[in-house]
Amino acid sequence: MFFIYSYCKSYICIKFKLLGILLNIETASKNCSVSISLNGETIALKEVNNGSYTHAENLHAFIEDVLMLAKLKLHDIDAVAVSKGPGSYTGLRIGVSAAKGISYAIDKPLISVDTLKVLAKQVSDQEGLIIPLIDARRMEVYSAVYDKQLQLVRAIDAEIITENSFESFLKNQSVYFLGDGAEKCKTLIKHPNATFILGKFPSANEMGKLAEEKYKIKEFEDVAYFEPFYLKDFVTTAKQLN
Repeated sequence: MFFIYSYCKSYICIKFKLLGILLNIETASKNCSVSISLNGETIALKEVNNGSYTHAENLHAFIEDVLMLAKLKLHDIDAVAVSKGPGSYTGLRIGVSAAKGISYAIDKPLISVDTLKVLAKQVSDQEGLIIPLIDARRMEVYSAVYDKQLQLVRAIDAEIITENSFESFLKNQSVYFLGDGAEKCKTLIKHPNATFILGKFPSANEMGKLAEEKYKIKEFEDVAYFEPFYLKDFVTTAKQLN
């Protein structure tokens, strides 16, 4: 899949420097996504997904782009929000390192947002349960279970998908599966209550409201010590020699 998207919505009230101007960074999947939100609403967005990880090449350019689209300087930002995982080890490292560096440089708070909750927010108006899925290679996914108010029903976990996965949740209600792990689930899970929403990735477009909630109650991270939530250790596989 390939897409590149940019968006901007002008607000006169930016001139009056209302609080709640957040820079949102999402790099947990193959979607490199950056937005500016004002009081929880996205006013500028730039993201690309070309089927591979391009965060190292694109992230800082996208940050400059959304600031320009919103007609803001970096020091106009009130806080920096970053998707904390789980997800790609390298993607999370790049996003969190950038967020921490900017937060420290402009002396503004750092906010972390659950990646799976960011993904689940794309279908939060549906009746039933939402299960966001991030591909963790082979038949494994990172997942969590949310209700339509985005309240956590089952905690984040790494699991191997079988035909019986999520059976207890599917028994009595509709369940919406989405994310880049949904494709592998669709091949095995055939329950009539299962709906698979393909082609969805965590996006900074959904981060603004979630980050704003934390900003209002001053739920900030320690810039010096914050680390991404990897869920499991990074493992490399050595290439076998013939």
